Amino acid sequence: MGARIRVGILGFAHYHANFWSEVFRDSPLAEFVGIWDHDASRGTAAAAKYGVRFRPDLGELLQGCGAVGVTSETVRHAPLIEQAAARGCHVLCEKPLAATLEDCDRIARAVTRSGIIFMQSFPKRFDPVNHELRRMVRDGELGRIWLVRVRHGHYHGLDPAFVAQWYMDPALSGGGALLDEGVHAADLLRWLLGEPESVTATVSSAALGLAVEDAAVAVFRFPGGALGELATGSGFTAADNSVEVYGTDGSAILSGVDLASRDITPEGFLKVYRTAQPERRWTVSPIVPRFKTGGFHQQNALHFLDALAQGTPPPVTLQDGRRAVEMILAAYAAARTGQRMSVPPPGGTA
Repeated sequence: MGARIRVGILGFAHYHANFWSEVFRDSPLAEFVGIWDHDASRGTAAAAKYGVRFRPDLGELLQGCGAVGVTSETVRHAPLIEQAAARGCHVLCEKPLAATLEDCDRIARAVTRSGIIFMQSFPKRFDPVNHELRRMVRDGELGRIWLVRVRHGHYHGLDPAFVAQWYMDPALSGGGALLDEGVHAADLLRWLLGEPESVTATVSSAALGLAVEDAAVAVFRFPGGALGELATGSGFTAADNSVEVYGTDGSAILSGVDLASRDITPEGFLKVYRTAQPERRWTVSPIVPRFKTGGFHQQNALHFLDALAQGTPPPVTLQDGRRAVEMILAAYAAARTGQRMSVPPPGGTA
């Protein structure tokens, strides 16, 4: 084994920083050298929790790192990544990539100029149960796919302590449930169905009265006519079905892969029906989602370190991060105008 990768955390705003810190602390591939945060009290507490130094000087931390995880407030992603890239530090970035396309472009320019390795955090791509769904879609096992519904959300909007945090401040988060949680669903839809063409959407903050939307529904249209429905919110007290895939030769229903369904659904997570089977009943897959068993968010950091150690491309790219943001911003525009909006094609404008 070569020298361990010296890695730090930039901004401990997002809760997922805890999972990445576990990996950076425990992986034989990494040397966890410190945490920086503009909020010194938050950074100091996190550093003490994981047995590393709090580094109040960002430049000092970057000088001693070969790679960083960026888990700051969303609007701080771009400036932090610019500084990390300028120091030659590889970057693992929390979702969403940014709140605006302008910041996405700032990040892209910094990564291109520096030549660093950049990985976007989309943990659904590492759950074996989602790979099984993708295999069925790609192999044509369910026939021609005409509808995929992804309901992804949580109940934190019902928690006053969570509502008081930066997630609900549009000046720091850039948006509510549609951006913060819906971006997971957008990436999963694109991963299953390819590039979308257009979207209609609606958002609401009526249920919880927050400064950002607490509920959103967006319907994307894909080449060939398939529809992808994204439903998200921050007020799910409980839920079951998370992903529904409907094809001309069968259907697949998945539960237990978001906070609203994980703890309330005990078994039978992936159910499949195929028209060719002899009985009209669900076949239950033995696959248990990683989101249910644990180690879900840690997969981002594990795959990031593996890519750096092996010199291989990261499994989730900056382009993946940007495309999901483009989908979400097009959905916001559709909700704002009440019209169907085009989703810009990759590398172009609609």
